[in-house]
Amino acid sequence: MKCPFCGTPDTRVVDSRLAQESTQVRRRRECNSCEARFTTYESPLLNMPMVIKSDGSRDAFDEVRLRSGMMRALEKRPVSAELIEDAVSRIKKQLLGIEAREISTRKIGDMVMHELQRLDHVAYIRFASVYLSFEDIQAFEDVIETLAAEPTPEMQRRQVPLIADDE
Repeated sequence: MKCPFCGTPDTRVVDSRLAQESTQVRRRRECNSCEARFTTYESPLLNMPMVIKSDGSRDAFDEVRLRSGMMRALEKRPVSAELIEDAVSRIKKQLLGIEAREISTRKIGDMVMHELQRLDHVAYIRFASVYLSFEDIQAFEDVIETLAAEPTPEMQRRQVPLIADDE
């Protein structure tokens, strides 16, 4: 693995463990040259469905684009990188589970909305404002009122489940 700081190809693994969703291996690495430390996530290369854009064109699924869109919505929000990676992994798992070889950007956007709602309500509103193209302030108010009636993502993470999830 090439060091992202100095470019030296000689790095060593300091720590290795499964990520929270266990679909990735999280590796803590150290550069043998500059001694900088960084984290990598290793996952299998899978055959993802083609993405049908709103103009009808087709494009290969781009995990980097998915992650950057979520990161833009989560900018300056108190959500850990590990929770974001878990959300990206859940979306990828859903995409792999669909029968069709193609999926619309609309369906992927719905998956992102669901994950952002679980992670952070402010990020959810940020993403929804662009994704749903709110026409007026009333649309914003409706979404905010719906979110206000729900427990916050932080409260949901702290709550102990009554029945274990088998996901």
